[in-house]
Amino acid sequence: MVFVTSASNKRQIMKEENIKKVARILLGANLIFAGISHLTFARKDFRAQVPDWVPLKVDDTVIYSGLAEIALGSALILTSKKHEETVGKIAATFFTAVFPGNISQYTHRRSAFGLTTDKKRFARLLFQPVLVYWALKSTSKS
Repeated sequence: MVFVTSASNKRQIMKEENIKKVARILLGANLIFAGISHLTFARKDFRAQVPDWVPLKVDDTVIYSGLAEIALGSALILTSKKHEETVGKIAATFFTAVFPGNISQYTHRRSAFGLTTDKKRFARLLFQPVLVYWALKSTSKS
């Protein structure tokens, strides 16, 4: 069988690839920014998200997660096409792994990042699945 790819199909594929690339770079840049903020001006706010059951010092947890975010963001931006999907899965796993911090902030009513009401803290919980989807979709091969 011979498949003929039309010019319009090629343009559509290129358009989708460009959208995914921009989405991947934006996610990576946001992770780098978040990671830097963990280490600098927003460290106190990030401390509010560390659950009480984490067996590390709160500040150490914030620093380590900030370094992980910088590394993940850099990887999302710089990785080769061959490894994009793997990096996306790692980023999605990271977003899932830090979700208990968002839950902890909500359940313990800790105000940070302008999340000063239960309604705002709950709304923030709904954004985490969006990050997981964003990481997976922007790096998927199909």
